[in-house]
Amino acid sequence: MKILVTGAAGQLGYDVCKELAKRGIEHKGIDRSELDICDRAAVEEYLLAYAPEAVIHCAAYTAVDKAEDEPELCFAVNAGGTRNLAEVCKQLDCKLLYISTDYVFDGQGDQFYEVSYNFNPLGVYGASKLAGEMAVKSILEKYFIVRISWAFGKNGANFVKTMLRLAETHSEVGVVCDQVGSPTYTADLAKLLVDMVQTEKYAIYHATNEGVCSWAEFAEEIFKQAGSDVKVRHLTTAEYPTKARRPFNSRLSKECLDKAGFKRLPDWRDALQIYLTEIDEV
Repeated sequence: MKILVTGAAGQLGYDVCKELAKRGIEHKGIDRSELDICDRAAVEEYLLAYAPEAVIHCAAYTAVDKAEDEPELCFAVNAGGTRNLAEVCKQLDCKLLYISTDYVFDGQGDQFYEVSYNFNPLGVYGASKLAGEMAVKSILEKYFIVRISWAFGKNGANFVKTMLRLAETHSEVGVVCDQVGSPTYTADLAKLLVDMVQTEKYAIYHATNEGVCSWAEFAEEIFKQAGSDVKVRHLTTAEYPTKARRPFNSRLSKECLDKAGFKRLPDWRDALQIYLTEIDEV
């Protein structure tokens, strides 16, 4: 199988390429310096030349707060760029695996969101990713949409690295305690995505590591496993305002994986332990 991976310089794209290489699967990882997905003609030229059998689309505009000031750019990448890829994938009769987000929901209540739950994004980022989903569904039959949350990986910035950096200069940090979800270790997710794209089990899926926590509890576990005595001060969202509204509830149901016969990701605490070892080796 021949696979093209967008966003290869990011956390998830990096780990997807690493997993493909480990399995000996022919692939090419690209970033925006090699292909501007917002350029429809460039997308067509590139994909027709490479002729992949599947595209794992990890590239995205992910600056949630900045998106509120740059809605046009955010939509151009997450909706327009995704549409461009979907249209050319249709030409090639090529599979597309699109990475989406828990931000397509409004994050109310305490239920685990099923894949078909009513959409109601709170901000520009979530709305743009939802528009990307809609484009994929309207154009293709051979598609996978995988919604994730709270990603952390080796190659790029993330919450874990931020906490470890703050631990170097702070004895106490304030972290919100009323937003609950599940961390997603991109190395674990990459294995699932590579498994998935080799099937014809086309559908929408939720994929995060097992278990739920608040951001404050996530931070506490990071410091505990890292052997740091930094204290976490629990803050409410109201005490830590941001330009873009965040969902209070990011719990995603993984029954979709069970029904399709895919294996769930390990517990997030176990994933964190492996990740801390991984980045310690850098």
